[in-house]
Amino acid sequence: MTIQTDAAINPGNSGGPAFMDNKVVGVAFQGNKDTGCIIPTPVVKHFISGAEENDKFPGFCSLGILCQHMQNARMRNYFKMTPKMTGVLIKRINPLSSSYGILKKDDVLLSIDGVSIGNDETVVFRKTESIDFNHLVSMKKPCETTTLKVLRDGKTHEFNINITPVEPLHPVSQFDKLPSYYIFAGLVFFPSTQPVTIPKKAGEQIVLLSQVLEDETTVGYTFLNNSRVKKVNGVQVENLKHLRQLIDKCCTEDLRIDLGNDNTIIIGYKSGKRATPKILKRYGIPATMSNDLQSL
Repeated sequence: MTIQTDAAINPGNSGGPAFMDNKVVGVAFQGNKDTGCIIPTPVVKHFISGAEENDKFPGFCSLGILCQHMQNARMRNYFKMTPKMTGVLIKRINPLSSSYGILKKDDVLLSIDGVSIGNDETVVFRKTESIDFNHLVSMKKPCETTTLKVLRDGKTHEFNINITPVEPLHPVSQFDKLPSYYIFAGLVFFPSTQPVTIPKKAGEQIVLLSQVLEDETTVGYTFLNNSRVKKVNGVQVENLKHLRQLIDKCCTEDLRIDLGNDNTIIIGYKSGKRATPKILKRYGIPATMSNDLQSL
């Protein structure tokens, strides 16, 4: 979505036009002493047209899939690709995406709208260049039909999908609304912005371990970012407020947090409580929780 340039972008230049050969090629938005980044003109046009048509920008469309390269010949042979085939292996499908229920794990995505996908997840761009294959769908309008060709169990299939933006499971940066969060011993918890399953009762939320801040108390846990929180000390977590209550009222020596991917976090409760204000100060975070949780 961005282009890096060797032209320096200084403070105050953000939002200004970037020129090349007397043509506007993008909008400057960040940089440092030696390099800068610009938002290319096609992305700016896509944003403006989307905002005009929907009263707000609906987001960039996505297939909502996680893929793996297919550059290994033995791997391609295992998934029954012919020598002339290229593509990527689908490893996961976001349940909130329009691909869910159509594409399957271990499908090989061969092409999008007739454009072949390379084994390295790229497609040909401007004849002599290459770009990530997601570019083919990110610039589409919501509900625009996209034709996917996949290899499944040695047979090719074509599927027409009405592509849509995929809402993130954790809050994104917002300028008009403060996020809900809770931090304990470097573990940063957020409520999911989208339900993956239908809530069974009022107030139920999916809580995510959004980030693990580095500290002695979190050694070995930093790879667990963006994991769903299932239980705290054996009790099923109902929402972010409930998680805060369970942690605050912990009366055992060790705090156990079970995650949705079968991982477990064990932190000494007293040492974690002592470490929390130090971690907040180190990372410049003003409070352990958002205002909406402080009234509990």
